[in-house]
Amino acid sequence: MWFKQISFYPININQLPEADTLADKLNSSEFAPITGLDWFSEGFAAPHGFSPELLFPADFTWLVSLKRSDKVLPASVIREFLDEKVAEIQENENRKIGKKEKNELKEQITDDLLPRAFTRSSRLYALCDTRHGFLFVNHASANKAENMVVKLREALGGLEAKLPHTKQSPSALMTEWLAAGAAAGGFELDSDCELRGSGDVVSVVKVAKQDLTADEVTQHLKTGKTVSQMGLVWREQIAFILTADFTFKRIQYLDVLQEQAEQHGDDAPSMAFAEQILMAESLSQMILELVEHLGGWQED
Repeated sequence: MWFKQISFYPININQLPEADTLADKLNSSEFAPITGLDWFSEGFAAPHGFSPELLFPADFTWLVSLKRSDKVLPASVIREFLDEKVAEIQENENRKIGKKEKNELKEQITDDLLPRAFTRSSRLYALCDTRHGFLFVNHASANKAENMVVKLREALGGLEAKLPHTKQSPSALMTEWLAAGAAAGGFELDSDCELRGSGDVVSVVKVAKQDLTADEVTQHLKTGKTVSQMGLVWREQIAFILTADFTFKRIQYLDVLQEQAEQHGDDAPSMAFAEQILMAESLSQMILELVEHLGGWQED
């Protein structure tokens, strides 16, 4: 269960109940299949197939999964049934169908087709590190991540989580590192970055699999561009893309972490247990070091 992209939230761990209480609270928000004329259903489901439990605890961490199912009813299908119905009425009753009646027919056809529509399901995972006070959501979309936070707040009766704001912006730090030709501390420049200009028409330059210290890359800084995404490697453990809004994409957990997990797990539950702890610890330590380079947390 290695997250390949994350949004994260600093949380108040003092307000979190114990794991058993958390699990009980989640039960009231358990996923249920779509019924009747509903278009979708959303709720918490077991994060692992080997256990029916809605919360998977591992030492100082816990993992949850938010499942969503949507009815798939293409507009083209509705339109096809509607056209057939309109043609049938016009032929049998020898009259034209007005806009209002056509809309009513469309609603009726939609209601008739909805119970027979296919469903499409997706999962969103959240990992909580109660030692360092972070909630990780395995998605870089702000809307997706915020939906997970909202659902957890509703299920748990409250969750003090906030967006990460540092004294220096990630974009400013990445631009400094690119200009210097090197990152600082445990971070190293990788081979990808994106630079953006300013003004009414924003120019974008994407660099992939290239030496970021090359003149052809750094010369874009001289024209006023700033870095909006950058590939970095942390302590030879994690490679990732850092974004200007402090999310992480294309995360790769390098061999050292993978091997540690394999040493501690010989079946699915024990492997999941080890991976969860290692992922939380490494991500938290990486972010805490990055926050230091960003000048610390911005005071509220």
